[in-house]
Amino acid sequence: MNYYVDETFSQKDFTKETINEAEYENCIFINCDFNSTDLSNMKFINCEFIESNLSNVKLNDTSFQKVTFNACKQIGFNLENSNQFGLRVSFNKCILNDSSFYNLKLKRTTFKNCSLQFVDFTDTDLSNSLFDNCNFDHAIFYNTNLRQVDLRSSNNFIINTTENQLKGAKIAKENLIGLVQHLGIKVEE
Repeated sequence: MNYYVDETFSQKDFTKETINEAEYENCIFINCDFNSTDLSNMKFINCEFIESNLSNVKLNDTSFQKVTFNACKQIGFNLENSNQFGLRVSFNKCILNDSSFYNLKLKRTTFKNCSLQFVDFTDTDLSNSLFDNCNFDHAIFYNTNLRQVDLRSSNNFIINTTENQLKGAKIAKENLIGLVQHLGIKVEE
C-alpha cells in the first residue's frame, strides 16, 4: 500500500486518473473530482477535502479519522460502509443529499451549513452533535440518538419523539412542529 503524508492534491480528476489504494495522512485535497470513484480500503487520517466532488464514491472499509469536508458535493455518500474504527468527521457547507449514516457512532460531529435532504440517520448515535443551519428536508430519523444535539438553527426536520432519543436536545421554538407532526397535531400561527 502506498503512503502519502503532508501532501496537497489540487484539481485532480480521479474519474480519469487512477487512484491507488493508499493511506493519506495530513493531506489536503482541493477541487478534486472523485465522482463514483472506488475509495475502498483507503485510509484518510487528519485530512481535509475542500470544494471536492465525492458523490457516489465507494467507501467499503474506508477509514476517515479526523477528516474535514469543506464545501464538498457528496451526494450518495454512504459512510455506513466505511471502517468505523476511529471514525471522526466534520462537514461545512457540504451537499450530502441522499447519503446514509446508518448505524454509525458520530458523537460530537459538526455539520455546518449543510444540505442533508433524504439522508438516512437510522440507528445513528449523533449525541452532542452540532447541526448549524442545516436543511433536513425528508431526512430519516429512526432509533436515532439525538441527546444533547443542537438543532436550533436547522430546519425542515420531522423527528418522531417516541422513536428517537431527544433528551437535552436544543431546538428553536419555530421548529417544534417537526417534533409533533407525527401526532397529527396542527400548529397554527
